[in-house]
Amino acid sequence: MPDSLKARKKFWELPIGELNDTEWEMLCDGCGRCCLKKLVDNESGKLFWTRVACRYFDQETNNCQCYKERSAVVADCVDVKKVLEDMPDWIPPTCAYRLRSQNKPLFKWHPLLHGSSEIMQNLGISIKDKCISEEYVHADGYHEHVIRWVED
Repeated sequence: MPDSLKARKKFWELPIGELNDTEWEMLCDGCGRCCLKKLVDNESGKLFWTRVACRYFDQETNNCQCYKERSAVVADCVDVKKVLEDMPDWIPPTCAYRLRSQNKPLFKWHPLLHGSSEIMQNLGISIKDKCISEEYVHADGYHEHVIRWVED
């Protein structure tokens, strides 16, 4: 793509592989859904999402408490770049990374388009105040916290 055309496009409209590290981080809507624990049915292979969040998810700020070291601190922390390639269903259907990797536009509520996360919160996209820390749920009890997404 010529530099003159690239300059006119907003970074979130570019192919995801063209984003620099700063743009990649800014693309995140901050919903926290990737911090939720998932279950896989061994027989069917079906993926189930739970409302159980990683112990480092801070519901006050809706952020990871150890973001810079998350992969070292949490062995099963989702590496979004890798998961997008190998198992895209492990990324929420509303996620900007998933949408852009599929060349789809962002939802209108995305903070980059809307200017704030307020509408995202009002629509219930964020997990803020809707999850429970894994500290309070035994791994064998995750099935009691399975949820379903509203897709838009």
